[in-house]
Amino acid sequence: MYFKFTFCPIILLLWASLSFAQNVNVVIHGAASIAKTDDNFVCVTLDWWPAEKCDYNQCPWGKAGILNLDLRYGALINAIKAFNPLRIKVGGSLQDNVVYKVGEVSSCPNFMKREDGLFGFSQGCLSMERWDQLNRFFNHTGVKLTFGLNALFGRNESQTEKGLWIGDWQPQNTRDFMQYTISKGYKVDSYEFGNQLSGSGMGAKVDAKQYGKDVIVLKNLVKELYAHPETQPKVLGPGGFYEEKWFNTFLEVSGQGIVDGLTHHIYNLGPGDDPNMMNKILDPSYLNQVSQTYKGVSDVVNKFRPQLGAWVSESGGALNGGSKDVSRTFADGFWYLDQMGMASTYDQKVFCRQALIGGNYGLLNATTFVPNPDYYGALLWHRLMGSTVLAVTKESDPNLRVYAHCAKKKPGVSMIFINLSKDRSFNITLSNAKPGDAGKPNYEFVGKQNREEYHLRALTGDIKDDIVCLNDVPMVQTDSEDIPAMDPKLVDASTPISIAAQSIAYVTIRDFEAPTCV
Repeated sequence: MYFKFTFCPIILLLWASLSFAQNVNVVIHGAASIAKTDDNFVCVTLDWWPAEKCDYNQCPWGKAGILNLDLRYGALINAIKAFNPLRIKVGGSLQDNVVYKVGEVSSCPNFMKREDGLFGFSQGCLSMERWDQLNRFFNHTGVKLTFGLNALFGRNESQTEKGLWIGDWQPQNTRDFMQYTISKGYKVDSYEFGNQLSGSGMGAKVDAKQYGKDVIVLKNLVKELYAHPETQPKVLGPGGFYEEKWFNTFLEVSGQGIVDGLTHHIYNLGPGDDPNMMNKILDPSYLNQVSQTYKGVSDVVNKFRPQLGAWVSESGGALNGGSKDVSRTFADGFWYLDQMGMASTYDQKVFCRQALIGGNYGLLNATTFVPNPDYYGALLWHRLMGSTVLAVTKESDPNLRVYAHCAKKKPGVSMIFINLSKDRSFNITLSNAKPGDAGKPNYEFVGKQNREEYHLRALTGDIKDDIVCLNDVPMVQTDSEDIPAMDPKLVDASTPISIAAQSIAYVTIRDFEAPTCV
């Protein structure tokens, strides 16, 4: 139901007046980039979980899984179309327990609860009728698709080591699936091999040497079936949690030119029932810890040079469906948008949010399809933040997080400011780093064009709200289920950028002098 709230700006302006304001100078280093992302950096997942998937005495998936999601809803269609395009990865924990009903596979069972099954479920199946429906939907909404393949097909669980799956991967079912996909003219941007089978695994694991051999088989299959290089999907892997030794061995065995993109997962907030979840999200030192993972993955990429670099192919913050009290609220944006900012500085090319819909961490409500606050933060990133990443330096309270990119639509620079502090606002001036000489003083930037500002705040000032305000306007879908207008506030360039306590702001400056953005 749509309510025209009028108290969002009143409460927040009162809160801003009571909070302490700190003056901060932020230096943008615009002479050269420090990293590059993919043009479609923002990515979301669609998962296989059935309605019976439950964690922490709740079952938040409903009919949001790939096999039972109603693809006809206007709210769902419009939410995807707004990105124009949106990168979607089809996959998740059960993908290594899915067969494709094509070729020699004649039976097509549904996932059923089974205590001794992988992740507590029996084998499931993707029929080609459902695959047809999904592709019509993807084509209609302009999706850029990554499909996660079953990497356990043909293997057996070891009798001597629990969780270890042994034997060669059998590609026949994947071959039949790809041939069907090609015959229908369906577009697949990339195939990801397996889900969370690396290292210690999650429910199942495969030895790194074996995985390296098997991904060569997959790459050769893709090259055989997709004869034209310009339409050949990329091969991604391993799609699991980073462990240095395993990742290095995997890439050493597979060799150059096999794995196009190195994919890994991030769930740095821990279990979804952690009562300390909110404190983690608001603790800058805790948020910083995951940088070691990004650095480790970046080091491996620099060593082996996969063509597409590193991707975060799944990240939901909190494990097992997310946190019912936090993941769907405004507060989750402090984690999510900070992670995208941090990942981009470590040259991660794509960041896939678990999930578009389903669980507690979906960008859309699993039953109403109404966007949660993180949806709007992601959409603004996609529209404003370009692929060229700039260095930022500042001396201030660590609760202020700042990331800068060349603007997606030239000219200019776009920045995101994240204020974790409950009782402190920030008045920000900008400086431009002197190119070529670290010893030269920076010079303060004084703009002549109005800034474009997008301020995101919780509706009532309580960061546990599930409605976000953009420039004091509550973000709710229109009567026709369209995404509302997301227009900037034009602000006099001579004034400081004001970031209210516990708020997030995107700012684009068209006349900022950043040579690398020209």
